[in-house]
Amino acid sequence: MYVFLVSILVASAAVAQGNWSLDKAHSKLGFAISHMTISEVEGGFKSFDAKISSAKEDFSDGVVELTAEIASITTDNDGRDKHLQSPDYFDAAKFTTLTFKSKSFTKVEGKKYKVTGDLTMHGVTKPVTLDVVFNGTIEHPRSKKTIAGFKISGTLKRTDFGIAVDTPAAMLGDEITIHANTEFVKG
Repeated sequence: MYVFLVSILVASAAVAQGNWSLDKAHSKLGFAISHMTISEVEGGFKSFDAKISSAKEDFSDGVVELTAEIASITTDNDGRDKHLQSPDYFDAAKFTTLTFKSKSFTKVEGKKYKVTGDLTMHGVTKPVTLDVVFNGTIEHPRSKKTIAGFKISGTLKRTDFGIAVDTPAAMLGDEITIHANTEFVKG
């Protein structure tokens, strides 16, 4: 009898749990960093994936996991991209991915949330907190699947992750701004 009840509880939890996969065609993961204190260089990752698990419709219990391929970094300048992938910066041959796994997804008010988790980049893992705007859910008119939209932003320091620690901040800013617009598909 006990095994039967546990089986029902586990099955019920699995049904209630919502698994969301990234709609890569409608998502972008980007960054910006100060160059020579007078401008910003923007870039992003061509290859990244993410998923969310949440039992609650408002995602307040959400668990987010993200992986981005360092070799896919792009700033729309091939020479700069190769330099960023070199040992001078990200060392893409040694550290092939960056990962993020959330520890909390907390509703602040209205559509505003904070997501806190561990970011691993360049072989270093540090806790980070990002701002999230949950844009809501809607049924896609063609696929009939439920989709959810999020806008994510925040900052981190490159030197905290051992990236270009000898490069002066006057040449390349220490603070990196993260910005992402994402869509996720339920199911």
